Amino acid sequence: MDATLTSLEGEAAKVQADAQDKAGTVLAELRKNRDGFRDAIKKQAGANEAAWTSAKTRLETDWSAFEAEVKKYVESYGKQFELQRATFKLQAAAQLKAWRDAADKLASAASEFAGERRAEIETNVERMKADAVAAEEKLLKLNEAGNQSWSALTAALTETRAVFDRANQSAREAFKRVT
Repeated sequence: MDATLTSLEGEAAKVQADAQDKAGTVLAELRKNRDGFRDAIKKQAGANEAAWTSAKTRLETDWSAFEAEVKKYVESYGKQFELQRATFKLQAAAQLKAWRDAADKLASAASEFAGERRAEIETNVERMKADAVAAEEKLLKLNEAGNQSWSALTAALTETRAVFDRANQSAREAFKRVT
């Protein structure tokens, strides 16, 4: 969400003067949504599995609403193609950074375990890193193709985010088994 807002805020200055107020209002609403989403994630950080599962459904709905608002903004206020491409690049970079950070944290946590348990976690970390590389290649190809529709770009981000979510779930399950 941060990457998307950074891109949109940069483009807001380029919007014609008569549309700037409306664009500012939409950006303010997107910031509010981002902040609420971030607060909800932080609140759930220490939650048990059942609470997280319940919250995840609501968060996915919030994410979809955010994406729908971004789509409306992109369609209404920018040089659509350039804004889409810049926004996609920032979202993809942010997603890949989160992926790498998660893999690094798991690898660091794995060092606390010994032998067989450590190997299982390291296997999950390596799989996560390989999935991240595959996702990055896919996102780069889409970005280089250039003429993709916004729905194709967001579908690719959604797909790679789902792979990331599954990798995180797999890693959590591996930690549960070894603790």
